[in-house]
Amino acid sequence: MISHNYFVYILTNPKKTTLYIGVTNDIVRQLEEHTLNAGNPSTFAGKYHCHLLMYYERFSSVEHAIAREKELKKWSREKKEALIESINPNWLPLNAEVQDD
Repeated sequence: MISHNYFVYILTNPKKTTLYIGVTNDIVRQLEEHTLNAGNPSTFAGKYHCHLLMYYERFSSVEHAIAREKELKKWSREKKEALIESINPNWLPLNAEVQDD
């Protein structure tokens, strides 16, 4: 059986003032796109320079990944920050971690 990977991820901008939550089946490509789009006002993540990966979860089912993305988007900023800090207490970008994965 073929194994698929889907990711729910949280990005922030350099000042850590905005959080962006997304879902993808190729996190490396998606992070490259967010980095290239930084400053592009035609996308939310681009407009707010969200390209720094703070948190991610891996799923084998796209349905579960989408459900989790929807769940996280409903959370308060405080709850999202607590989730990030549960695995990344210093809010260090994880971009290199997933690119080496």
